[in-house]
Amino acid sequence: MIRLGLRMALGTGRDALLRLLVIAAAVALGVGMLLATLAALNATGTQNARNAWLNTGRVAAPAQPGADPLWWRVEADHFQGRLVGRVDVAATGPHSPVPPGMTHLPGPGEFYASPAMAELLRDTPAAQLADRYPGRLAGTVGKEALPGPDSLVVVIGRRPAELAGQRDATEVRAITSLSPSSCSGPSCVVGTNDNGMKLILSVVAAAMIFPVLVLIGTATRLSAAAREQRFAAMRLVGATPRQIAVVATVESTVAAAAGVAAGFGLYALLRPLLVRIDFTGTPFFLSDLSLSAADVVAVAAGVPLAAAVSARLALRRVRISPLGVTRRATPRPPRAYRLVPLVAGLVELACFIGHRPPTSTGQVRAFLPGILLVLGGLVAAGPWLTMAGARLMAARARRAAGLVAGRRLSDDPKAGFRAVSGLVLALCVTTTAVGVIDAIVHERGLPGIGRAVRDTVAGDHRAFVHDRSVGTVPTPPDSLLAALRAVPGVGGVLVVHADPTGGRRSAPYSGGVVDCAQLAATPVYGACPEGARTASFNADVDSYGLFRNRPWPSRWPAAATTPDELRRMPVMQIAVTTDGSQAAVETVRTLLARAYPADTPPYTVAEERSEQSAKLDGYRQLADIVIAVSFPVAGCSLAVAVAGGLGDRKRPFSLLRLTGVRLRTLRQVVLLESAVPMLAVAVVAIGTGFLAAQLFLKAQLGYSLQPPGGEYYAMVAGGIAAALAAIGATLPLLARVTGPENARNE
Repeated sequence: MIRLGLRMALGTGRDALLRLLVIAAAVALGVGMLLATLAALNATGTQNARNAWLNTGRVAAPAQPGADPLWWRVEADHFQGRLVGRVDVAATGPHSPVPPGMTHLPGPGEFYASPAMAELLRDTPAAQLADRYPGRLAGTVGKEALPGPDSLVVVIGRRPAELAGQRDATEVRAITSLSPSSCSGPSCVVGTNDNGMKLILSVVAAAMIFPVLVLIGTATRLSAAAREQRFAAMRLVGATPRQIAVVATVESTVAAAAGVAAGFGLYALLRPLLVRIDFTGTPFFLSDLSLSAADVVAVAAGVPLAAAVSARLALRRVRISPLGVTRRATPRPPRAYRLVPLVAGLVELACFIGHRPPTSTGQVRAFLPGILLVLGGLVAAGPWLTMAGARLMAARARRAAGLVAGRRLSDDPKAGFRAVSGLVLALCVTTTAVGVIDAIVHERGLPGIGRAVRDTVAGDHRAFVHDRSVGTVPTPPDSLLAALRAVPGVGGVLVVHADPTGGRRSAPYSGGVVDCAQLAATPVYGACPEGARTASFNADVDSYGLFRNRPWPSRWPAAATTPDELRRMPVMQIAVTTDGSQAAVETVRTLLARAYPADTPPYTVAEERSEQSAKLDGYRQLADIVIAVSFPVAGCSLAVAVAGGLGDRKRPFSLLRLTGVRLRTLRQVVLLESAVPMLAVAVVAIGTGFLAAQLFLKAQLGYSLQPPGGEYYAMVAGGIAAALAAIGATLPLLARVTGPENARNE
């Protein structure tokens, strides 16, 4: 029977071969996307592990035997909004540990740079970038130390006396090799820690892999009606149920195996394009996109096995009488119990409101099963919802198209829903992602600020002692102030001195004193009272506009400090307003970095806001990826289902045409058969998505759902319109596939 199954799959004419090719192509598409998703997920972990060495000094590492101490300092520099990882090192002996990607440590007056950083140094005027890093380029940081090909990293050699005693400089005897994904606390500040990786894994599992598996399942069920008719005919001439099961299993396995092989080839073609996927803010190296042996075995064996199981389960649709007369029977209508998994998933999410697990592992275990239950429950409930909508349409039908479509959907609502299941999942996933992100943005989002504030370059020289801000450097020399003001594009320079009478972190808009002449040159930050020479000011300009309930003062109170006294007070911040041009911003940044090499590298207010909202940006990024993947997967599922639907409709529609039904009526039937389940279940999917988002927000964060913006409605309307357009594109083919010759039995 195995040989017969192979012959039926490969050697029974053009129709059988075409059917095999269509199924294999659809499976290949699903397998290719599944492999791409798994490879991107593996690449995220591989990329994250290369951040380990940048956490040296923050994460304990066992000392290397006989290693000399190494002075180590890591800071975040910037160039045009891009993060530059700056590492200052000073060896105390010949056996000091060497970071990955370098053969030896740079000496004083030398530095190593990543390839992207070296190229940037060559293409950028020295006054805007290279002058920040003393010495010469002595080598290139290797790939094993870089998160991605565009990473900007510079390792600068220093003398031990230069780094010893500097803020944030530490003495280490080993380079950290612990992946950030293994860190559960706040110590790993570079890379994605254990909590973040669990979030990525759970989101990918729930929102990306699940729809791809639905696509593969849809593909393996293509041309089900035609196969069942052949099996019924074989049963009529004496084939046993077991023989039919073997033939069906072989036929489905051959198509699925061919699709799996083609899917691996498709993945190989897509792999160079996947490096542009932005999971973490940094593109992947091509070598990062790899599959583990477990991934390969699971996909290569799992998909054909699933196809074989699906084929055997499909044989339940063929009823066999004692006399050997076989016919396709009307399937049992779906029952209301199909709603149970969906309701169970929502109840599971609701149970954790007020009872959120304290650990990230517990939270993943709590919420991931509920989300998967909701998605799986939506797929399970889809046929029942389709049947309910079809019966309502048939009962209210006033024309033949509505009646035929309603009866056909009522006869087999599973097949009707299968065509649009991918789109329904995409709508649910997108709705949940948008609902969660909009609520988080509403609660945590930073207010917008004007360009003059965004493009301000700030040099931070503060320390916090007993919850009070204090300055750490003296008043800058007049030569530095003159050099800053002389840069084309600079508006003004504001030096914020520490106010000895204030400066508690809990008191907004206090703690600083400024010169009124300097404040007049930076009017975006307010003005002094008439006649005042100094004024009380905030401890920094970073918090401009951060407090929604307390606007930034437009006029500051006069201070009792004289200008001469002000010059003797320590400085907390130097803020320079610019026009936002690269030359102005980067030249000012370089001047400040050279003047204060021991302090935090200068930054723009926009960059500071970006760091404050880094976690929120990560959530947005994950949501964007989910939405970007779910809709194409839905489109592929719809295309596969539409292609299969043409084959399944060929004979019954040919018979209808022979009885006198007009082609126009059949086209209306096709539209209704697709539109009714799509719209009926889409309403439930969208409502379920919002409800799941609300339950998750309440349980995990204590937030409430916010009304989505116009972009969401445009996205949903566009997805539904694209689906209807895809269905409409097949209508011209009806005339070709419903000819009289297709009304015959095989």
